[in-house]
Amino acid sequence: MADQFDVIVLGSGPGGYVAAIRCAQLGLKTAIVERENLGGICLNWGCIPTKALLRSGEMLHHMRHADSFGLVATGEVKPDLGKIVGRSRAVAKQLNQGVGHLMKKNKIAVHMGTGRLTAPGKLQVAAADGKTTDLQARHIIVATGARARDLPFAKADGKRIWTYRHAMVPEEMPSELLVIGSGAIGIEFASFYNDCGAKVTVVEMLDRIVPVEDAEISAALQKSLEKQGMTILTSAGVESLASDGKGVAAKIKAKDGKVAEQRFSHAIVAIGIVHNIEGIGLEELGVGVEKGRITIDPYGRTNVPGLWAIGDVTGAPWLAHKASHEGIIAAESIAKELGNKDVHPHTMDVSNIPGCTYCHPQVASVGLTEAKAKEAGYEVRIGKFPFIGNGKAIALGETEGFIKTVFDAKTGELLGAHMIGAEVTELIQGYTLGKTAELVEEDFINTVYPHPTLSEMMHESVLGAYARVIHI
Repeated sequence: MADQFDVIVLGSGPGGYVAAIRCAQLGLKTAIVERENLGGICLNWGCIPTKALLRSGEMLHHMRHADSFGLVATGEVKPDLGKIVGRSRAVAKQLNQGVGHLMKKNKIAVHMGTGRLTAPGKLQVAAADGKTTDLQARHIIVATGARARDLPFAKADGKRIWTYRHAMVPEEMPSELLVIGSGAIGIEFASFYNDCGAKVTVVEMLDRIVPVEDAEISAALQKSLEKQGMTILTSAGVESLASDGKGVAAKIKAKDGKVAEQRFSHAIVAIGIVHNIEGIGLEELGVGVEKGRITIDPYGRTNVPGLWAIGDVTGAPWLAHKASHEGIIAAESIAKELGNKDVHPHTMDVSNIPGCTYCHPQVASVGLTEAKAKEAGYEVRIGKFPFIGNGKAIALGETEGFIKTVFDAKTGELLGAHMIGAEVTELIQGYTLGKTAELVEEDFINTVYPHPTLSEMMHESVLGAYARVIHI
């Protein structure tokens, strides 16, 4: 006899465990199935442990510039790779245990093992010891996430050719590091290893790094990273990558079409992701799949009644906070279908989802870039304000960067906001909230921002779009 639940969640990443908690809060008997670690990739091998690594790199950078803050440090400042990685893993472990506590607190049944859909409303879990458990529920949420994409001609071996997962637990510090791909993952690892002393080369096939960002942000970041010692090759590609015991040999096709072979100690492949749709029973149930991702409606429903999907497995943007929010939407939609009249599920506007890259300097954005806004037919007003004009930034010694805002000239609607500089990943939420609430320029202008803070630059950028900027 199968264990009976109202909802089963397959996958415990930031989409899955949040969906499970919200289901439990709404009075639904809930189970969650995880094949590896509670918290999924994000908490164990992605978002959180990478930020721990980046914090170590940031601290190292500041310690090497202690004299600029009037501090005297004696002796050599250098990274201890084992301790850096150890701290990162300890942070991941703490959060993994935290998710376990949340499952107990919310009385969610946890089944560790590989889950597979066997029929509508039925799921079988195969544990590591070979034992199987049959579960049954009125609704099942698939939250199986995604994994790193390999180069077609060179699979990651964990020794010399790495994915993000290998790069978080290196056995040795790279001396010359090749990073293939300049999205958030590639640039974050490039930033960390560069701070730790590696000679870093970034190869990007498009004409600029962090290509989803505003063009001015991309240009500013490239200038900063090159100033820090990185080599960045855009409109370039890796034609081949061969690993041996001493390093990797890469044939790189440059912008001018010439191909040259270069050697590196290690390479990180950061060229995108593959959705985890294999081996979970989707084909047998006839679940709609397009371009390798599960297709859903705005509430997370698949084409199979009672089956839902959220997070990376459903497609871009591949962000933890997007997955968590989709988990809330799906959970509340299920509760409503099961008769809860007190919940009111909402849909999500993906243009209001912020993106963050935690390199040095940080990058954050929400909404349309200036180019995309113009392509969409908007007449735009642009405001910009530099960090060098902000008192708090000067006091922090963080004068690199700027904030850029894009408004609809006709209505005053905030179309997009784009930032580069210290702690902008913490600032972007102010614009995200405003954009979600459909505020216009007058709302931002009439808001009082505390002094002295970095947030004052957000105000000044809006003022700049309307020829009212004060401090430049």
